[in-house]
Amino acid sequence: MPDHGNALLWALFLLFIGLMLALDLGVFHREARVPTFREALTWTTVWAALAAAFGGWIGWAFGAVPCVEFFTGYVIELSLSADNVFVFVVIFGSLHIPRQFQHRVLFWGVLTALVLRGVMIVGGAALIARWHGILYGFGGFLLLTGLKMLRQPAHGVSAEDSWLLGFLRRHLHVTGLHGPRFWVRVDGRLRATPLLMALLMVEVSDVVFAVDSIPAIFAVTRDPFLVFTANVFAILGLRSLFFVLAGLVDKFRYLKVGLAIVLAFVGAKLLLLDVVQIPALASLAVVLGVLGAAVLVSLRRGAAT
Repeated sequence: MPDHGNALLWALFLLFIGLMLALDLGVFHREARVPTFREALTWTTVWAALAAAFGGWIGWAFGAVPCVEFFTGYVIELSLSADNVFVFVVIFGSLHIPRQFQHRVLFWGVLTALVLRGVMIVGGAALIARWHGILYGFGGFLLLTGLKMLRQPAHGVSAEDSWLLGFLRRHLHVTGLHGPRFWVRVDGRLRATPLLMALLMVEVSDVVFAVDSIPAIFAVTRDPFLVFTANVFAILGLRSLFFVLAGLVDKFRYLKVGLAIVLAFVGAKLLLLDVVQIPALASLAVVLGVLGAAVLVSLRRGAAT
């Protein structure tokens, strides 16, 4: 297993991520414009290839089990991140954020998400190390969350009904859109723009999703380094994935059902961890099988209508 206390390992990974973020925003996305579908698909492929290469390195350096655990966690996190896309579409639509500024919101939202998830992962690992029984709490929570998702209508969500949007409108001095700016001075007073409201809603929605996703990946591996790196690769690919999937939201109507089944599965796995040991490879096969089936059924039903 990776030595999660190895400061050099963490430092090198964080340096790599920092360089990729600087390259992404500073070189390829400096101008405020809408990425083409081809550009978004290319960057989605790049991040997936980097994750695959990193997983291969994990296997070469530490063995097959950590490698499979990383890929299982990555698939779970990427799938849950893809579900974030549906929420982001609603947020941007409700606040009338032009497409050329959506990448800026997602960039800073992702940057904040990396920090917040890092804190949550370190805290979760510390709790698990001190109280083994908390894994049963994670398991019960995930199982109930999965069952609740099965009863909810697919992506039937409205940002206009959000308590957070109402709170922001009541407590922030909001003005109109001023290009890519989050804040602007109007008559000498600092006012928020709709871009800032979208950013805050994106960040809160990611925290809400993290409450599900982080316990889910701890069901796969308890190694903080694997948990964090799988989260990072999934989050960093989210911005480009958004521009790939944003126009295809209605075609993946059964993705939420697949995610619900995956959450219920990993929840049951945690609840039975001291009774039944499910191999990492079997967990990966279940996750890929369920999500693959959800996508295929969505596409087939979409083609039939």
